[in-house]
Amino acid sequence: MKSGGEKFPSSTSGMTAMQVAIKAARCAGDITLNWFTKVLDVSYKGRTNPVTQADLEAETAVLNILQKEFPEYPILAEESGLSTGSSTYKWYVDPLDGTRNFVQGIPHFCTAIALADSNEVIIAATYDPIRKELFTAEKGKGAYLNENPIKVGKKLELENSMLGFDLGYSDEEAAKAIELISHIWPNMQSFRLMGSSALAMAYTACGRIDLYFHQTLSPWDVAGGILLVREAGGVCQDRYNKHSHPETQSIIGTNKNLLQNFLIASSGSSWIK
Repeated sequence: MKSGGEKFPSSTSGMTAMQVAIKAARCAGDITLNWFTKVLDVSYKGRTNPVTQADLEAETAVLNILQKEFPEYPILAEESGLSTGSSTYKWYVDPLDGTRNFVQGIPHFCTAIALADSNEVIIAATYDPIRKELFTAEKGKGAYLNENPIKVGKKLELENSMLGFDLGYSDEEAAKAIELISHIWPNMQSFRLMGSSALAMAYTACGRIDLYFHQTLSPWDVAGGILLVREAGGVCQDRYNKHSHPETQSIIGTNKNLLQNFLIASSGSSWIK
C-alpha cells in the first residue's frame, strides 16, 4: 500500500508488484546459478569491482521483465544505469550482488530487486540461488524468508554480537571500516566480511548476523535491505544518525538497542566522523 492507502497499480499481465519482483529475482538467480563455477570473462569497472557475463545477462533478463510489466516505471540498475519513466515509482536492480565472491567460486551472492515510491522503499525481493532462499518484504506487511516471518536479532550488547561489514570500492573509506573494527575489538563476539551487502542486510533481517554496517553503498545495493530490516522489526540509519533511504551511501542495520550501543562504542573512530 502507498502511504495514503492507494493500492499499487497492477502490471500489464495483472501480477502484483511483489509477484513481478519475485519473478525477476528468481529469473536472474537461475541465470547466475547457471554461470556459477564456469570459466568467465571478467572485466573491471574499478580495481576491485568486477563485472561478468552473468551480471550482464541477468540484468538484461530482469529489465525485460520489469519494463514489460511496468513500462512507465524508471529503473536504476547497476550495469545499465537509469532508464527513463514517467512514474514516481522506481525499481532498483542489482542482478548479481557479490560478484567478487561469484568470480572466486564462493557460494555467497544474490539478486536484489526493490521498488520505491518517491524514495520510500515499498517492495523488496532478495534471492540467493545457491540456498534457494527468497527474502521478501512489503511496506507495512512484515519481512519473510521463503514465506516464513523473520525478525532481527535480539542481542543487546556488542560483546555478545556478530557484526558484518564490507570494505567497498573506496580505499580511504575501507580503511576507516577496518579502523572501526579495531576500535571496537575485542568487545564483540566476532565479525564477518560478507562480500554481498544485499545478502548481508537480508541476514540481518533474519537474525543470522546482529548488525551490519557499510560506508559506501550504491542505491541498488541497499534499497531492498532497508525495507527487509525495518519490516523485520529493526532500524536502519546512516553513520551520521540520519534516516536511511536508497540514496544513502552509508548504512547501519540492526535492532534499536544494539544500534545505540554500537554508536557509543564507535564514538571517536574515524568511521563516524
